[in-house]
Amino acid sequence: MQEARYEGTLPATRFPVRGGGGPAWARATREDEPVTAEDGCALAASWYYPEGAARGAVLIASAMGVPKSHYDPFARWLAARGFLTVTFDYRGTGGSISGKLRDLEADVMTWARDSGAVLSALEKRGSDVPLTWIGHSIGGQFLPFVPGHERLHRMVTIATGTGYWRDNSPATRRRAAFLWHVAAPVLVSAFGYFPGKRFRLVGDLPRGVMNQWRRWCLHPEYLVGVEGEEARRRYASCTVPVTSISFTDDEMMSARSIEVMHGFYPSCEMLRIAPADVGLSRIGHFGFFRRGMEDALWKLLFSA
Repeated sequence: MQEARYEGTLPATRFPVRGGGGPAWARATREDEPVTAEDGCALAASWYYPEGAARGAVLIASAMGVPKSHYDPFARWLAARGFLTVTFDYRGTGGSISGKLRDLEADVMTWARDSGAVLSALEKRGSDVPLTWIGHSIGGQFLPFVPGHERLHRMVTIATGTGYWRDNSPATRRRAAFLWHVAAPVLVSAFGYFPGKRFRLVGDLPRGVMNQWRRWCLHPEYLVGVEGEEARRRYASCTVPVTSISFTDDEMMSARSIEVMHGFYPSCEMLRIAPADVGLSRIGHFGFFRRGMEDALWKLLFSA
């Protein structure tokens, strides 16, 4: 892996486009239309259309427990620059909850398969433009398990590392020990799902998601250590170019967790940014996608 510090440009992370620079798109249109998963489950999705013909298409895969609305400012900005963009809620979260959460059978691999359905829908709407995956935290972890991922032109991960609790940043490590050894098993057993929202822990999650994620976070090699050699092989054979963007003030992901996660891929460009490098006092785990980051972070991803 190649690791670099920010030095004013991010040439390797600029997304592929069709037709060069094109006009400066000024407006975008949002439409909320669900995507149907392979088993018929409706996944809440928001589509952001550029005013003119799209020069690329972008799928934004959320962090654990984070609703698609968190990515709305960034998605609107992408569309205004000519990128057809989709955000969505994973099954059993946000707008993709149907019925009682305790009755839902789903794990993270279900989310990966569902993400494949969203990617396929994006490809159909994109009229053969280059496809880019932006994965935030866990959204950058499971790409090798997504059906059709080989058709992507690039993946950019934002604040993505393993969730192995001993490799968390110090502030999170103390809370993670309580979460994985006490809160998660007790609350899932009592409620039939993880009621994180009421306890201000991650968010409400399906039982299968939380149980699987817990197993991963207790293993030094995270999901590869739990899911076995087939998982290791999938990462090793992933041909999608990967760029990792991480932040020195991330309160959850340490530099080691980020290195371990991206070490599963055959190659990856690693870029680490300190807030001061881009004129900011704080970025953290969630800050990249917040409104107001246009000049400091977002515009660095694309050619002028």
